[in-house]
Amino acid sequence: MALDSNEYPDKSINKFESMLKTDDVYFFDAEDFEEIIHHYLNLGKISLGKKAIQIGLEQHPNSLELKLLQVEVLTFEDKYAAAEKLLDEIQHIDAHNEEIFIQRANIYSKQDNHEKAVNLLLEALHLADNSFDIYSLLGMEYLFMDDYKHAKESFMKCVELDDNDYSSLYNVVYCFEFLEDYDGAIHYLNDYLERNPYCEVAWHQLGKMYYAVDMFQEALAAYDFAIISDDTFMGAYFEKGKVLEKLGRYNEAVENYETTISIEDPTSHAYLRIGKCHEKLGNTDLAKYYYYNTVHEDPLLDKGWLAITDFHYNQQNYKKALHYINKAINIDGENPLYWKKAAKTYIALENLDEADFAFKHTVDLGNYELDTWLGWAEVLKRLEDYNSSIQVLVQGLEFYPESSELHYKLAGVYFRNKETLAARENLVKAMHKDMEQLESFKEEFPEFKKFRWLQLLVSEVKKTTT
Repeated sequence: MALDSNEYPDKSINKFESMLKTDDVYFFDAEDFEEIIHHYLNLGKISLGKKAIQIGLEQHPNSLELKLLQVEVLTFEDKYAAAEKLLDEIQHIDAHNEEIFIQRANIYSKQDNHEKAVNLLLEALHLADNSFDIYSLLGMEYLFMDDYKHAKESFMKCVELDDNDYSSLYNVVYCFEFLEDYDGAIHYLNDYLERNPYCEVAWHQLGKMYYAVDMFQEALAAYDFAIISDDTFMGAYFEKGKVLEKLGRYNEAVENYETTISIEDPTSHAYLRIGKCHEKLGNTDLAKYYYYNTVHEDPLLDKGWLAITDFHYNQQNYKKALHYINKAINIDGENPLYWKKAAKTYIALENLDEADFAFKHTVDLGNYELDTWLGWAEVLKRLEDYNSSIQVLVQGLEFYPESSELHYKLAGVYFRNKETLAARENLVKAMHKDMEQLESFKEEFPEFKKFRWLQLLVSEVKKTTT
């Protein structure tokens, strides 16, 4: 009885590798060569895949399937001209082979011409009997083009064709999320669950959508159904823990996080969440224990180092906070969040020169948040380096031109730097943007209270805004 290659998938591969080790030449069916080539390409063993294509075409020179696999390898190696030439030859023989259009689309996609790739895939769709893979490729091309509406529709087609295609299901939900259509995602997932009531993946995604729109009780119910469908689904327990945290049910949240640890090896993220819960419950020793476990489990997890630093900072143990944030900087000195936390800790320790240095690193590494500019300018103001403080605030306004806080602070610093005209100009801008912050400004710069012209300025601004 002949052996079925699908029943013994390794047989042809072992036979091929045996042939390569000897001078013998074995004959294979074209289908066997396809199996061998796919095996090597899937493993990333391109040279062996190319060898199999070469021998395969020697034995089966008219096999279009082997030639199409050769096109795939040529495209992978960026040999587009050779791939196109071979596709022209194949198309001359079989003009209605959808794989030709798929391979041409792949070439255009690799050259970032995604619109052309989409058009070719749409042509392939008209020729194909099985459209599943084409819809999947279309979805990815639309994602490359940031066309989330059409990407969503393509991945929906994949799910229609195969309810168990969870990769496409995830992509559908991703598109809904990007479009901020959470209601649409909830409706779609509920429809899907009508057909597949025990799909833990869909329940899990539904829980995340409910969480996104603050429907926490519904999210809890969705995660419970995910757990009923698969009681080893770690993600459902973890996400359920986050919802329980949000609801202030910290002990229950801890139970769910601990379940994730019992299902699989402990993760730094689970330790971190447990630590946060214990800190909220006032269990400082347990919080500290889990924070230490977090950074031990994953020394590169920035949230872990920030949590342990915040823990000591909140306990007003600033020296210990500084010790841990410096330890984090030694591990990853390119992380702007570490430098920003260091800056705040130096401020608490009244070490303003080091705070200035840390803020500079924070900005140099790409953190341009509003409170970064305000914090740095405040440090420089306290150091009485008014020119530098002005420079920082002006730079901050490039990112946040509508910020009244930056304008108020800039007005005050300009005044202290004896640049009265610039101070008045920025103060007017600030008041136009937010008059309510004027009292805070007076507290920060009390010298303004004694100037009668400030009251006149306020009156003028109020007239123009009413």
